Amino acid sequence: MENYELINNADGNQYEFHVGKYFAKVEYIKTNNGEIYLTHTEVPVALEEQGIGSQLVEKVLTDIEKNGLRLIPLCPFVAGYIKKHQDWRRIVMKGINV
Repeated sequence: MENYELINNADGNQYEFHVGKYFAKVEYIKTNNGEIYLTHTEVPVALEEQGIGSQLVEKVLTDIEKNGLRLIPLCPFVAGYIKKHQDWRRIVMKGINV
């Protein structure tokens, strides 16, 4: 699988992968006190079952950790990814169950 570049589209409040004529995204809400809510993940049907969504979430979580933000995963896809990869619980805000 190709290694896609993560784009933080701050104006659109979303992280993106540009894949040919398509783009996959994770939408977010960022607060002024260091919290980030991941609200929705979207991968076009043409890109499904290729691991692109998982690669996107992995890179988003890495970026969140690098920036020292506290994560609130509202998106079921992101929450499911964290359940499968328990080590990412380290960036989930205390008191939030995933």
